[in-house]
Amino acid sequence: MGLLDGKTLLVTGVLTDGSIAFHVARLAQEQGATVLLTSFGRQHRLTEVMARRLPQPVPVLQLDVTSAEDLAALPERVREHADHLDGAVHSIGFAPQSVMGGNFLAGEWADVATALEISAFSLKSLAVATQPLLTRGSALVGLTFDARYAWPVYDWMGVAKAAFESTARYLARDLGPEGIRVNLVSAGPIRTTAAKSIPGFAQMEGGWPDRAPLGWDVSDPEPAARAVAALLSDWFPATTGEVVHVDGGVHAMGQ
Repeated sequence: MGLLDGKTLLVTGVLTDGSIAFHVARLAQEQGATVLLTSFGRQHRLTEVMARRLPQPVPVLQLDVTSAEDLAALPERVREHADHLDGAVHSIGFAPQSVMGGNFLAGEWADVATALEISAFSLKSLAVATQPLLTRGSALVGLTFDARYAWPVYDWMGVAKAAFESTARYLARDLGPEGIRVNLVSAGPIRTTAAKSIPGFAQMEGGWPDRAPLGWDVSDPEPAARAVAALLSDWFPATTGEVVHVDGGVHAMGQ
């Protein structure tokens, strides 16, 4: 019997087989879940290619989280394949390079607003769009990078992650009465497509394996994916508004 037997899950952000979201989708299928993916625009074809690498075929639904039309249409698009959702995974983030890489003071509002809308407000957007489909006991799980600190080169993306983590807490408050849990996984640095787009990313990952009591492999997304799968399961029925650190223990260490 699998950890996610009988569950139907929506997973965003599958772009490559190195992404945490891809491994969440794979693990979910291996643990008995039915998985639906989302994508949009030029990324849609990449997601379809990755979908064929999963253990079982999956549909790829159109969803641009900045599009009111896509968000409104999501429930109907899901219902073409399933009558409900037991969980959704938010693995979405973007900031223009002009507001990262040491450009904090030079950041312009238009670019900062883009980062905040796509990387933080989109969690609320996804929650509201899936709310009609989510059953009591379901879970919304997002991916973050510890927003308690000012990291080298992360700049306004770090601010967006702080807003993202705060958004998760407010969603936990407002969706809790419906039996919907909202939690985040704070993963250590992984060389995903998103990470590679950060100018100077090597400064963030540098020394991480040495500082982690458990060690850390920057090329292995599976530990974070397993945490997401666990939070989607029924094994955390009374946990919401939480940030689970999967970083080898660096978050608990002094510098």
